[in-house]
Amino acid sequence: MNADSLFVKFLFDTAAEVAILAVVVGWLCFAVIVVIGKKHQASGHAKQNIKSRLGFFLQIVACAICFAMPRIFFSPFLPMSKTSEELLAALIVALAAASVWFCYAAARTLGKQWALDARVIEGHELIIEGPFAIVRNPIYLAMFGMTIATYLAVSRWHAIVFALIFFAAGTAIRIRTEEKLLREIFGAQFEDYARHVPAFFPRFLH
Repeated sequence: MNADSLFVKFLFDTAAEVAILAVVVGWLCFAVIVVIGKKHQASGHAKQNIKSRLGFFLQIVACAICFAMPRIFFSPFLPMSKTSEELLAALIVALAAASVWFCYAAARTLGKQWALDARVIEGHELIIEGPFAIVRNPIYLAMFGMTIATYLAVSRWHAIVFALIFFAAGTAIRIRTEEKLLREIFGAQFEDYARHVPAFFPRFLH
């Protein structure tokens, strides 16, 4: 292999390594956010729906599928030029960073009301500012962003089909169980919020 070929290979591998590192760091950041959020969440609850745990499990399965169906080590997503490979790596890094930020901002906005289970606490407030002014379920959108970033960085093309099925099912369960509780507590206030703010994708994507 001549010097030019080695240089091109280095650039391809470096772009892939950076993309994979961004995904790994992104998921580690998600784990830290969950741990910190759980530590500071309010104890006790007025109402709870543990069916949401099934939804969370399906979301995690969707993410795991992307890791469980990897491409050949550091191979490109599709046959592409060096420039395209670098642009894809940049997209993955940006998507992972944006997803982590959105998740962090949402968890911080929720404060003590954050929880893995669908629940409401005594004195629960309807949060409609920050990321919640963009979508009603920003943490799930952030997880979706990380799932797509993971797929682009490491997965075979057909992994996305299975990942999307599991993620959509899990997210639907989570949203239904959580918003059922919020409708019971806040009634017309939540209905008005739901009319103006989409559940998952920002309005400009509709």
